[in-house]
Amino acid sequence: MASVWYRGLRLMALDGSTLDMPDEAANAAQYGYAGASRGSPAYPQMRFVAMAECGTHTLCFAQPGPYRAGERKLAEAVIDCADASMLVTADRNFYSFAFWQRSCATGAKLLFRARKNQRLPRETELADGSYLSTLYPSEKARRHRTEGIKVRVIEYALEG
Repeated sequence: MASVWYRGLRLMALDGSTLDMPDEAANAAQYGYAGASRGSPAYPQMRFVAMAECGTHTLCFAQPGPYRAGERKLAEAVIDCADASMLVTADRNFYSFAFWQRSCATGAKLLFRARKNQRLPRETELADGSYLSTLYPSEKARRHRTEGIKVRVIEYALEG
């Protein structure tokens, strides 16, 4: 299977998941257990975030952590491995201004899904129907129009 490239950029996907670990005391202490609605969970679970190459599905970079760790926190070490040769995709759970800023600093191109209620006002319409908007770290920065990062917004809907 070959790597997937888009306009000279290697297409990468950032995502998180969990893995059941052997039911041993050391794993229970290190990773912890997921919550359970009935009874107790059978195995400790490791949470991890990885960046995979689309096409080959090769996990290129990964950060493990305890089950209680947040995916965005684990993703910080992973996104730091991105570089200008990559187009990194991520789902809406990874967006925060600080994480977007950190991701931009790698030189990678970014394509993140945004929450439906994310404030992305249309500032400049583009010919293809997308538009430019600005992300801000806070409401105060938005009011004063300072510290913003210009982004391109592509709206879409999947049928079904």
